[in-house]
Amino acid sequence: MEILHGFAPVIAPASRILILGTMPGAMSLEKQQYYGFPYNAFWRIMAELTGTSPLPERYGERLAMLTGHGIALWDVCCTCRRAGSLDSNICDERPNDIPGLLAAHPTLRAVAFNGAPAHRLFKKHIGLTAIGEDREVFVLPSTSPANASWSYGRKLAAWSVLKRYLE
Repeated sequence: MEILHGFAPVIAPASRILILGTMPGAMSLEKQQYYGFPYNAFWRIMAELTGTSPLPERYGERLAMLTGHGIALWDVCCTCRRAGSLDSNICDERPNDIPGLLAAHPTLRAVAFNGAPAHRLFKKHIGLTAIGEDREVFVLPSTSPANASWSYGRKLAAWSVLKRYLE
């Protein structure tokens, strides 16, 4: 398996929420876009939370939707090996410098993990103490279609805990 490389963080100076995934899936890596798989609910959920309607179609506009509402985006893994797109197949991972990002952006008040695997990898490689006591931590259901036991409505309801950071 080849080594996969993630993306740079998407962040603005006034970002208040940092959303962390694991590593972009195969289609996202191919497109060079976060959450590039069309059946992933991430962008629909972000549009709902930010009150953006309709959901922007262009990737640049989607990123602007996030940063314009104080949402930053990155992944726990900088590099890894993985067959396919499932988080359970991630191995030989190396983490991003998330503590450095958090230190450089004190406006970040919450860290939200997009799924338990992202949370698990963060704890394994970095440790939750790196987040700091003054930030709230959320482990949210994965927006991936592989998380089929959660309906879109349940996912949206769970992710709605972030709304207070958007106002």
